[in-house]
Amino acid sequence: MSTSNTATTSGAASTPVFAAQQTMVAPPAPRRRVTRKTWQTVVWLVVLLALTAVVLYPLVWLLFSTFKPNAEFGQNPGLIPQSPTIDNYIKVLEGIAGVPMWRFYANSLLIAVASVIGTVVSSSLAAYAFARIQFKGLGVLFAAMIGTLLLPFHVVIIPQYIIFNRLDMVDTFWPLLLPKFLATEAFFVFLLVQFMRQMPRDMDEAARIDGAGHVRIFWSIILPLVKPALITCSIFAFIWSWNDFLGPLLYLTSPDNYPLPIALRLYNDQTSSSDYGATVTASFIALVPVLLFFLVFQRFLVDGVATQGLKG
Repeated sequence: MSTSNTATTSGAASTPVFAAQQTMVAPPAPRRRVTRKTWQTVVWLVVLLALTAVVLYPLVWLLFSTFKPNAEFGQNPGLIPQSPTIDNYIKVLEGIAGVPMWRFYANSLLIAVASVIGTVVSSSLAAYAFARIQFKGLGVLFAAMIGTLLLPFHVVIIPQYIIFNRLDMVDTFWPLLLPKFLATEAFFVFLLVQFMRQMPRDMDEAARIDGAGHVRIFWSIILPLVKPALITCSIFAFIWSWNDFLGPLLYLTSPDNYPLPIALRLYNDQTSSSDYGATVTASFIALVPVLLFFLVFQRFLVDGVATQGLKG
């Protein structure tokens, strides 16, 4: 009798259902954790800190040099000033050539912000036409636009100056801003075209069925989807316009219209000797807005670069 019960139990234990229950109840095998050794982590952090120090040292040196008197330049190349002073800041904030520093800041800010608006608006419209509209001569016009990337700016300086001079726009901001509103920046147009071409055309067809035209499709569908690319264009347009020296040097002649890059030159040209302390201080003050702008929008810049080449 006991032998029968034992056989019955053994048979039940060998059934597939019972084996499956045992498999389900059995705890999973522990995973092997791959951990980095402590010494490797320390070495990696030391290397990163060293590279960070090398990259940031020029900026830190520039900051400390703003407190050096003019006599220390050329004698004290170190980081810490021997006789710290704030006279450089006082001199710079007072202005130069009868123009206060805030006026140079306002001119640079006006040119940079207007350049961003003009570049984003005109480049996005041109990119939409190239990427989403089929018309005759599309390939030829797009190739001609790409070809302008190979054309140096110095080739068109004289023709552009003649045109703006005949239009009586010299010594105004129009020569610096008007091309931005005419989609002359082929780099930004090409960048936006690549983003828009990745989007499926089903969205356009669905919007057309609902009665939307090109304006509605562009404003309500395309622009929200290319937001990372637009922010990327805005960052580059702002930095390039803020740091532009050759354009204002050609078209602006009145000190009241000078932006910061031209104002920096005045500290070296006003006398036979250069005022290094004021030049360094003015350079640092001019660098602060660009640095803050980049730090605020760097996340969007990374997103824009990371989404490049991805399919929609």
